[in-house]
Amino acid sequence: MHILVTNDDGVYEPGLLALTQAARQVADKVTILAPDHNWSAAGHVKTLHRPLRINQTELEDGTPAWATDGAPSDCVALAQLGFIPEKIDLVVSGINPNANIGHDVTYSGTVTAAMEAAIWGIPGVAVSLNRPEEFSGAADYQPAAEAARRIIAWLLTQPDLPKDAILNVNVPYGPLSKMKGFRMTRQGMRIYRDELIRREDPRGKPYFWIGGQAPIGVEEPGTDYGALSTGFVSVTPIQLDLTHRAMKTWMEERGFQEKVLIT
Repeated sequence: MHILVTNDDGVYEPGLLALTQAARQVADKVTILAPDHNWSAAGHVKTLHRPLRINQTELEDGTPAWATDGAPSDCVALAQLGFIPEKIDLVVSGINPNANIGHDVTYSGTVTAAMEAAIWGIPGVAVSLNRPEEFSGAADYQPAAEAARRIIAWLLTQPDLPKDAILNVNVPYGPLSKMKGFRMTRQGMRIYRDELIRREDPRGKPYFWIGGQAPIGVEEPGTDYGALSTGFVSVTPIQLDLTHRAMKTWMEERGFQEKVLIT
């Protein structure tokens, strides 16, 4: 089995190294192709209007890696378009230092790398660590890497794994012994507390920051946020089909096609 590892924080981040080392334990081959700088909250990007450059580098432990100036989703596309000649069986993205839950999945470069894999017919796993907001210093990614290893190992034993499978994995911060287990979850509700901060440059022209407090969530059983807040590893299967089926039914019941006409 051949695993492609990427992330959105940059190729030299410790979370990627921990994930790479975990992937090596269960795969025949691991290839790293990741951004050369931070793409956090960049969303699902496809770079079409400038050339992309790829350079060879090494991780801290000497593992060969590739770094590109493209986005996380570009990394997956570049690999699948032929930069990596060997067939890729699984894409694993992370480990992000902060959780990606609820609506975060549309912003997250970590998650959208896994989404890009699904577009190419490759299963993708996004792994994030729920590091406390007040945390400072070097984070310990090893428990999250071990949780990811166990999930990846299970996936690789499934011969009928859907080619468009996407798993969004969020791991509580702390030792593995303190985690209560794994929970299959659904997307929860993120509550964003953003504020628009207006400032002026030296010439008196305004500019703006999107700031505010860190987001929180609704602690509801069965959700990603609910699992994390009670000490479980959250594993959420997600998909690219964004069809709002309830809305479609609502429109059908009100005769949309019959009443909204082109005349």
